[in-house]
Amino acid sequence: MEECYKLGLAKSIGICNYGVKKLTKLLEIATFPPAVNQVEMNPSWQQGKLREFCKQKGIHVSAWSALGAYKIFWGSGAVMENPILQDIAKAKGKTIAQVALRWVYQQGSSAMAKSTNRERMKQNLDIFDFELSEEDLERISQVPQRRQYTGDMWLSENGSCKTLEELWDGDV
Repeated sequence: MEECYKLGLAKSIGICNYGVKKLTKLLEIATFPPAVNQVEMNPSWQQGKLREFCKQKGIHVSAWSALGAYKIFWGSGAVMENPILQDIAKAKGKTIAQVALRWVYQQGSSAMAKSTNRERMKQNLDIFDFELSEEDLERISQVPQRRQYTGDMWLSENGSCKTLEELWDGDV
């Protein structure tokens, strides 16, 4: 990718699912640091340590699974069924998804929310007419933390990651 960047074939370089440990190793050898790190991030997996590290290094964090992969084969209700988020959404007159997406935005990150429903797509964009207060953010910081996507399928006895600890740099 660095060669593509040098040749002008890529405007920037992005990475996906790099924790602090892997990102530190990459930055030791990279000529051009990545512009973005795309990771699972939502109110139930907030990635505070990684977000702070990326901020210090000038790397933007982009959140996949910003809604916790609700009702698809590997997700859970950890975001969309969370009582804290439900209470905040009700008080703001917003959906839980809008609160979760606004939380990501207020962390300085960008969010990717997947939907094939046109109305939900519109709702997911409607997050700029309200803010989460310091009290709201404090309440959201109390949401139990748990990675939704385990990544078991990426483990291999013959590969670079044999355990989930190796795959996720100890943040399981």
